[in-house]
Amino acid sequence: MARAWLGADARHYQIAALGTLLAINLAWIDFGITPLGALLSIGGAVAMQALCTNLWELPALDVRSALITGCSLALLLRVDDPLLYAGAGAVAILSKFVLRLDGKHIWNPATFAIVALRYGTDDAWVAPGQWGTTLWFAALLGCLAAMVLQRSRRVDTAFFFLASHAALLAARALWLGDPWAIPLHQLESGSLLLFAFFMVTDPRTTPDHRLGRCAFAAAVAALGHWLAFFEQLREALYLALFLLAPMVPLLDRLLPARRFAWAGPSTTPATGA
Repeated sequence: MARAWLGADARHYQIAALGTLLAINLAWIDFGITPLGALLSIGGAVAMQALCTNLWELPALDVRSALITGCSLALLLRVDDPLLYAGAGAVAILSKFVLRLDGKHIWNPATFAIVALRYGTDDAWVAPGQWGTTLWFAALLGCLAAMVLQRSRRVDTAFFFLASHAALLAARALWLGDPWAIPLHQLESGSLLLFAFFMVTDPRTTPDHRLGRCAFAAAVAALGHWLAFFEQLREALYLALFLLAPMVPLLDRLLPARRFAWAGPSTTPATGA
């Protein structure tokens, strides 16, 4: 039964992977996630999904996207007021229903909410190193994410982004004369892998063509590098993804390819994290 459920749709793997990571953080490794924050983040996303399902008169409530988005926000976002978690979940899901172009939502919902709260309030932030840098935890996250992307056919985007990001860090180390331990340390970040495998690879907000996805991933890595090291922004990668997301429709027009669709019937106009 469990195998049949997981095999039906890649989002089931995403929910299982993100849920496992959230449970580890709540029960074992404390990186600032609280049970209340996680509950409010997921609850806000699910509540908005239910409201939009009713407003858009959809045939049935599908909470998979809301669960993915809520878990992602709980893992990445930090706020002073716990109620902002609920607001983040609601804003994220609302964005995918309202901000759409050519049949796809423009922004990854979690990315949109992170940027909206970071620049719309004074009480929200992200911490790039919040997951720690131990190699075993990065490997755990990478394995879980790779399993997800093999089901959603976006593993190429993740690895191209990571390769571009690593190349830029290596070039910076050579330019500054830094020891190799510095870029290696920067790559040993669980939050970086979470971004690479669950956000920049969202199949509903990335180009349909493989070449377009690779170009998009490289552009996000390059802009994120500039924002991080020249503008000193901690949320550099999320802001880069937010700013470059509107170029996806152009890439889809320049490089047409078969539109991604989740396995099984879809009950929402916009799915994915």
